[in-house]
Amino acid sequence: MDKNFKNHASRCYRLGTETAFSVLARANFLSEKGRSIINLGIGQPDFSTPEHIVEAAIKALKDGHHGYTQSSGIPKLKEAVAEDIFKRHKVEVSNEKILIVPGGKVIIFFSAMLLGEKGKEILYPNPGFPIYESAIKFSGAKAVPYKLKENLGFSFSAEDILNKLNQKTSLIIINSPANPTGGVVPEEELTKLAKGLEKYPNTVLMSDEIYDQFCFGKIKFKSMLTFPSIKDRLIILNGWSKTYAMTGWRLGYGIFPTHLYETAEKLAVNIHSCVNSSAQYAAIEALTGPQDCVKEMNNSFKRRADLMYNKLNEIELLSCQRPQGAFYCFPNIKKLQIKALTFQNNLLEKAGVATVAGTSFGNYGEGFLRLSCANSDSAIEEAINRIDNFIN
Repeated sequence: MDKNFKNHASRCYRLGTETAFSVLARANFLSEKGRSIINLGIGQPDFSTPEHIVEAAIKALKDGHHGYTQSSGIPKLKEAVAEDIFKRHKVEVSNEKILIVPGGKVIIFFSAMLLGEKGKEILYPNPGFPIYESAIKFSGAKAVPYKLKENLGFSFSAEDILNKLNQKTSLIIINSPANPTGGVVPEEELTKLAKGLEKYPNTVLMSDEIYDQFCFGKIKFKSMLTFPSIKDRLIILNGWSKTYAMTGWRLGYGIFPTHLYETAEKLAVNIHSCVNSSAQYAAIEALTGPQDCVKEMNNSFKRRADLMYNKLNEIELLSCQRPQGAFYCFPNIKKLQIKALTFQNNLLEKAGVATVAGTSFGNYGEGFLRLSCANSDSAIEEAINRIDNFIN
């Protein structure tokens, strides 16, 4: 076939990508060639999945759990999710609203497919996780960014979001704690948003809460599940990847309002049938077993975030907001007078430090750089020293 032959559906050209994976590939290539590379690029915990969770998966396989499960997830896992939500947020969620999926991205795409089409508008955070914009554009809807502001600790202003709403707005996406900025939205802004949405009864809110247990700053995490006025048009995204260091297990869940759930489950049947059986049993153990691992990781990320924040602010031409959650720092590099992507590439090729340009998370990310705190204290110190030496 002619290599220039193209027969993709037009929507395929609207798909974006996630730059962190291409940075990871290049970092691994350089490392294999003998270069000393410190990876502060990829957004995954550097811890192994806790042993008791691994053992639960092994036991499930030995016990014969090799076949299909219900497309929405095995009932015991959905029960464990509902119990975990009640324990942490004191909110009752019906098992019939919980959909177990192979990773949080699935909920992003399902939400966009359910609510996005030509003539609709979907709001999303910028700088924000790049798959939001990609999924919105793929759906055919207009992607409308709202800015996460540095002077607000990379939170949003509810007023800014509400001012962008109109009768075409079918969905709003929010993310707190946030990737890539480490920002956490204060309860007062969430309250204003929930109150303001009362004027837009046909607009659904999707709250990405995948980093909810990595929140270590002065601003406390508040789940949108705790706002009764929007419960009938709220989608929650969460999962096991970050909290339990299970990125490669591909496990996530969504909580959908009743009027969207049946169609979301049909999407699951059509796209992935069901989630890996043994992984679901591991997920049950993660939620119901010892939680010391979560506390230990949270403490480690807090310590590392403080270390990275302090060292970055010692570099004369950089400034950095203190992260409130997740495991990222998002320093301002504007005084360097260099494009974020150029700086990202120079740091990797010349200084041996893998980072991700702020523009990988949207246009408002220009002038910023994302650094992951998911590495050892010594690696973080060495990486920031390399950045300092490169700049100076």
